[in-house]
Amino acid sequence: MKKPGYYSSGEFARMAHVTLRTIRYYDKQNILKPSYVTDAGARFYTDEDFARLQQILLLKYLGFSLDDIREMTIADSDYHFMLNSLNIQLKLVQDRIEQMQLVEKAIQDTADAIQAEHTIDWSQMLNLIHLTGMEKSLKNQYQNASNISARINLHSLYSQNEQGWFPWIYEQLKIRPGMRILEIGCGDGTLWKDRRSVLPEDIHIVLSDISEGMLRDARRAIGAEDKRFEFHVFDCHRIPYEEGDFDLVIANHVLFYCEDIPKVAREVKRVLKRDGRFVCSTYGCRHMMEVSRLVQGFDERIVLSADKLYERFGRENGGNILRQDFCKVEWMSYQDSLVVPDPEPLISYVLSCHGNQSQYILDHYNEFRSYVKKKTDGGFHITKDAGIFICEK
Repeated sequence: MKKPGYYSSGEFARMAHVTLRTIRYYDKQNILKPSYVTDAGARFYTDEDFARLQQILLLKYLGFSLDDIREMTIADSDYHFMLNSLNIQLKLVQDRIEQMQLVEKAIQDTADAIQAEHTIDWSQMLNLIHLTGMEKSLKNQYQNASNISARINLHSLYSQNEQGWFPWIYEQLKIRPGMRILEIGCGDGTLWKDRRSVLPEDIHIVLSDISEGMLRDARRAIGAEDKRFEFHVFDCHRIPYEEGDFDLVIANHVLFYCEDIPKVAREVKRVLKRDGRFVCSTYGCRHMMEVSRLVQGFDERIVLSADKLYERFGRENGGNILRQDFCKVEWMSYQDSLVVPDPEPLISYVLSCHGNQSQYILDHYNEFRSYVKKKTDGGFHITKDAGIFICEK
């Protein structure tokens, strides 16, 4: 018997303008399971299932495989998840539009050259081949953007320090007119996008990242028309600027990802002016420790990070690493904690980590969600142990 608010497989397929065969196939592939199955095996779907179907169809349209889609979507229709998903999907669509525009121009240029010269420019043909292979990076861009968004979202929603991490960082930079600034590992440009109106007009800021996708997000967020900003893809182990080029270099939660931290520090020192400053953030061993305890309470096999990043470059050892190259190194703590009353943003944060959590959570998602909901009822307290090193050359 049909339950109120539920649609049969056929009704669901017709309303979504897809075939019944497609719905059955997604069910079989464990990508879109029905919300209710009768004892007789009849399958029924709800309005919330349309949200997951939307994610699946868009990602499929963008070229992802079903295996990719299974890893990239979550069976949760809470508005936190849905808003985050839509924002990331929007970035993906914008990336694809930019890529297709590049491909369009390359095809037109190649065709024009052949028509004018009656010969084939094989270097242009090679460039066209490279452009048509760009979509292979979309999955990593989606996952990176999703992870960063989930982490920022948790802190912005539930931080007890009303100033917020990025405004606090900006305040410590002590920006003056005429400065030349370099940020390495800028991500999506969050540090700058809400502070453009207070920046001096005669300032020059180079935003760099090793990821072209993240730098595209930063360019869109800030606006390519703002001539104070320059966007540059490079590896911070080899900074492509002259000695003494910058008054200030910033690395926000970047150094612990670097393969050779002392080499990056030397490169930063090289491109700084004599009285320049290096501001780099990290965290200590107590940072977010309650989250690790939470997931291990659910399954003791879960490790949220295979590497303890603070052991590579953290509050406890970062000063000694930096003092090899900088004459003055000071630590400033950001006084804050989190009180999380809702399970969804915390789950998003957990799933964004670089450990093995997906292996033990995704197949037991509803059970995990119920577990986290009980923990967050009344507010789940999380320690924050983060701050910045301020270094002088």
